[in-house]
Amino acid sequence: MGDPRRFSNKYERPKRLWEMSRLKEEKGLKAEYGLRSMRELWGMGQNLKKARREARRLQSVTEEERSKRLPELMAKLNKLGIISKEAKLEDVLSLTVRDVLERRLQTRVCKRGIAKSMAQARQLITHGFIAVDGRKVSSPSYLVKASEEEKISLYKNIDLSISEKAAVPEKKEAKPKEEGAEEDAEEKVEAPKELDLPLAAEKVVE
Repeated sequence: MGDPRRFSNKYERPKRLWEMSRLKEEKGLKAEYGLRSMRELWGMGQNLKKARREARRLQSVTEEERSKRLPELMAKLNKLGIISKEAKLEDVLSLTVRDVLERRLQTRVCKRGIAKSMAQARQLITHGFIAVDGRKVSSPSYLVKASEEEKISLYKNIDLSISEKAAVPEKKEAKPKEEGAEEDAEEKVEAPKELDLPLAAEKVVE
């Protein structure tokens, strides 16, 4: 049957994994955009790296190839709403991971006021309450196209006025048992009557 399929990572780990300045910046972005783990941040950074690598490559090729490949790159980034139509090749090289994070569905749901916070936006998306152009999308990392910006809506009706944190019910205090209560209970329990017939084996329910 062959070897099982192996899925490659959609992100690259930083070369200096424990660099303090980078860790501080990534931690701030993770909190600001409501990311669940660093892998989500690295995944967004991977999309940016591909675009910037292609932009650097186009700087070193012939004018003929650049005129052919550059419009494809710019059109793709413009379609995602990351750059404008008037942007140039130098603008692609100046992009940061924050520009890509702004296009995540979780970010757009919060920025458009559908959710009250990034945490609530993520919860609405993962539970199937958000639709893009009438189609349910359950991935917070979905990159919203510029043409889909005005088509983000609720897929199901939900009352968003309810607080995000459900009220925890108060525990009822156990009433102290009165003296002699256990003795009275034991007296009320009748002894089982003896049966003349043999007892049937009990059926075990799994």
